[in-house]
Amino acid sequence: MSTHEPLADRDGSPAPSGADSPSRSAFVSGALVGPSGGLSGGPSAVPSGDPTAAPARSGPLPGAPGAPAGDSPDVEVPGADAPEVEEPAAGQPGVEESGVEEPGVEGPSRFSRDLLLLLGICLLVLLLVNAFVARPFAVPSGSMENTLRPGDRVLVNQLAYDFGGHVRRGDVVVFDGTGSFLPYAAEPSAPKRLLSALGLAWGDNSVYVKRVIGIGGDRVTCCGTDGRIRVNGVPLDESAYLFPGDVPSQVPFDIVVPAGKLWMMGDHRSNSRDSRDHLGEPGGGFVPEGKVIGRADWLVFPFGRWRGLDRPAGFAAVGPVGAAEGTGGHGEPR
Repeated sequence: MSTHEPLADRDGSPAPSGADSPSRSAFVSGALVGPSGGLSGGPSAVPSGDPTAAPARSGPLPGAPGAPAGDSPDVEVPGADAPEVEEPAAGQPGVEESGVEEPGVEGPSRFSRDLLLLLGICLLVLLLVNAFVARPFAVPSGSMENTLRPGDRVLVNQLAYDFGGHVRRGDVVVFDGTGSFLPYAAEPSAPKRLLSALGLAWGDNSVYVKRVIGIGGDRVTCCGTDGRIRVNGVPLDESAYLFPGDVPSQVPFDIVVPAGKLWMMGDHRSNSRDSRDHLGEPGGGFVPEGKVIGRADWLVFPFGRWRGLDRPAGFAAVGPVGAAEGTGGHGEPR
């Protein structure tokens, strides 16, 4: 932009009328540009009468309307004619997000991973305990009344007979009856046995709970003149667990338990199918010790009947195998 007003000297007097009045544009572009490329001095920087002064440039500024093409301005005005740059929105190409989370703030994915890991560890521990240490079982029938009732839950100690231990007389045990109480049943497949050991599959009604009356080498007879069962000639006192009103057995028998086998009977003798019912069948009603899953140590449900399943004192009177009428066996006290 240029003005047609006459320029004024520093003292305010008008410029001589005989001289061509340089335009403001020429004055700025010629005399006021210093060596460093910036504006220097003021309107009196170069006296108008100095013969050595650079001739003033008249006419419009280069780049202004009416200026000759090809001339470039000597002074750039910052920000003039600068293209307006529009910043792209976040998420568009060319924009890089920092992705830095605030300290102490965890995303939901981290929490989900930790929760799944914790659940996986708990499940693994539960499976290992269930397979090798302790497992709950439900009592299906009344054959062990009044010690155990239908629907009771017992906790079975699967380590009770490990590390050199043996089943003892009077123990309440849970066992697999395949081949003994179920003499004609086929053995389950290896995968099914594994799933059953982990508690992920049941044994198709092949799992029983009974009381051990005789162990390998014992001679068990019923019944003497007093109506009691004898083990190695010693009468058993079964008053602590026998169902009220029941007799020890209405079926007479006289057997010797083979080594490594067990003679099992229920506490509710008149309502129990046990070793007596399989006499004469393959296996003779004797249960191999290797089929014992574990010893029922605790009645855990219903909670009002929570208690331990201790070995009755009546079996303490029976001495070691072979001490009386026995025919041998493990040879140590049980």
